[in-house]
Amino acid sequence: MHGRKSKPPAKPLRGPDSPPLPAFITVQADGITLAIKLQPRASQNEIGEANGPELRIKVTAPPVDAAANEALLRLLADALECPRGKVELIRGQTARHKVIKVHGLTAAECLTKLRATTE
Repeated sequence: MHGRKSKPPAKPLRGPDSPPLPAFITVQADGITLAIKLQPRASQNEIGEANGPELRIKVTAPPVDAAANEALLRLLADALECPRGKVELIRGQTARHKVIKVHGLTAAECLTKLRATTE
């Protein structure tokens, strides 16, 4: 063998005793992604329950000039107690079905904070 080093095995992202993640969360190397179904022009800003593979979120902003997207990102940043710059819309700029990336947050931290907002 000519100086080849084998990489150590990757650490599991969750322990063997961890409960399975909800379908709307995907673990990434530098954070997580959330699959969202957004309802603009709602009566109040609200993070709802999972609806199949997506998390339902309502915002009061209209879907004009990206106002609903910005309201969504601010609502998630507040709920997850992280800076707005760590929450990024990566897919679905003009659709109700969106994918949001949250940098520097684990799935367990995200679930704990989301559950606290829905109680």
